[in-house]
Amino acid sequence: MLDFLRTQAAGIACLGFLWSGAAFAQTPAITKPQAPRLFRMVRSPEVHADGRVTFRFYAPGAKNVLLVRDGGTPVKMSLDGSGAWSMTTAPLSPEFYTYFFVVDGVPTADPSNTLATEVAVGGHESILHVAGPKALAWQARDIPHGILHRHEYSSTAVAESRQYWVYTPPGFNKASRKKYPVLYLLHGVMETGTAWITAGRANVILDNLIERGQAEPMLVVFPLGYGFPDFPDRVGDLLLNAVNQRAVMGIVATTLLEEIGPQVESSYPVEKGRESRAIAGVSMGGAQAMYIGLNHPDRFAWIGSFSAAIPMFAEGYGAFFPQLAAAVDPRLRLFWIAIGTEDFLLDSNREFSAWLKLKGTRFTKIETPGGHGWSVWHRDLAAFLPLLFTSTRH
Repeated sequence: MLDFLRTQAAGIACLGFLWSGAAFAQTPAITKPQAPRLFRMVRSPEVHADGRVTFRFYAPGAKNVLLVRDGGTPVKMSLDGSGAWSMTTAPLSPEFYTYFFVVDGVPTADPSNTLATEVAVGGHESILHVAGPKALAWQARDIPHGILHRHEYSSTAVAESRQYWVYTPPGFNKASRKKYPVLYLLHGVMETGTAWITAGRANVILDNLIERGQAEPMLVVFPLGYGFPDFPDRVGDLLLNAVNQRAVMGIVATTLLEEIGPQVESSYPVEKGRESRAIAGVSMGGAQAMYIGLNHPDRFAWIGSFSAAIPMFAEGYGAFFPQLAAAVDPRLRLFWIAIGTEDFLLDSNREFSAWLKLKGTRFTKIETPGGHGWSVWHRDLAAFLPLLFTSTRH
């Protein structure tokens, strides 16, 4: 697990010690701007015509400002005479990218950018949008859109109030006789239940695929994936292996199967059989999706894993999947495992795939260029959704 944490800290800069609750409670020691607050001190990010992007942060009193983009290596920014720190990238492909600044050791979102995604311990990461052609599944278009519904409930499993979100497709009518299949989509560590909406663009991707006739109209449920209360204070325990990973994952399964799932099925017109339920997730959520889906084949016929955090199974694969055998395989309509070829979790995903083969479990393995970030996961989701709830075994 320690090797996993070292690699993870290098691969996902927003994890580990950088994102501490104390950090977000502090304010960098910078000179206060003289201009009124209603004016932005700098423009950031600025996307140039050739795809280069300039990031800026106004902090004339700071000694060191770094840019951390998509979990990559921090890049030092330069201070100009006006008190603004800046750096310009090479041309970037059309995408949505996450980033943040580290100002004298304190991580902070870009105050000049309104696009952001929540961080589990508090605060936000900023989101950069490099616009591209409308053919890209994650680009918003002038088409009918689905609706996002927020639900709040009291969770017995974790003994606290929780939220989850439900996407209903374009044309959804609660009063009609039409019933819909459901996808449960799980987030990664240090993220919240809204990550697949803000950074992941899941609702936009599904809008586009449905409009093009490439995916079945479906509901998507976005739950919070922490199996303990007070998650902002305890999420670091997952990274430090200070919790029983299997027990925590079991509680996540309980919140989904016994609390959220029944609420969704009683509140929305959904098909209730296993053939109409799918579960998928990214990183931590990818491991959770496999754990829940493979251990409950009576509940899910479709499983998807994107860059799964396989080191969470360090106790032993057999301990997490004690019933896994070839007999489970015929019940799975789709078991889809995707990973980027530059992802720090690549080797562990390959090792787990080899173990699945030994157990006689059929699955579809996808390796694509890229690392551990949304530029890979947008494409994963766009490729996965059209495979769901079809009549063909994949």
